[in-house]
Amino acid sequence: MSEATDRPADDDAWAEACAEDLEAEKARRRAQYGPPPGSAAEELRKLIDAVADKVSEFRSPLLGMAAQGTVQQVIRQAKSAVEPVIERNPDLFGHLAAAGNELLAAYRSAVEGQESRWTRGTEGPGGTAGDAPAPSGPTGKAADDPSDPRDGGPGGSEHIDLD
Repeated sequence: MSEATDRPADDDAWAEACAEDLEAEKARRRAQYGPPPGSAAEELRKLIDAVADKVSEFRSPLLGMAAQGTVQQVIRQAKSAVEPVIERNPDLFGHLAAAGNELLAAYRSAVEGQESRWTRGTEGPGGTAGDAPAPSGPTGKAADDPSDPRDGGPGGSEHIDLD
């Protein structure tokens, strides 16, 4: 038998040893990499607290005491408005973060596609646009094939409407 399949007769001792090993590994990782990031809701709370601390540290002779008090009151009101939302919907911020990542990926895809269309019409290393072989798409057609629906025409400047 190998060590991986050897199990003590006492399952409770085995489970306890595994739990201890897991905790030791978690402690080692925390020491090496720092604490793991919290949920999106916890990170929002930390952000609000950090902003409130920085604003309260900011002392300017241009702002009077009344203005500083007003700023602190606005921060307190913002915190009191956000806290119930975080408490009632803790998963909401995780979903919003995931949606933001998806939007960012879609934007990157659109930009990369547009950049490839822009660079297709530029001059190659020999000085003319016709010197380099035309890249072929997934269907095997040349990228400058007029029947290719992805071809927006020759290169050059083009307005991109992202709205």
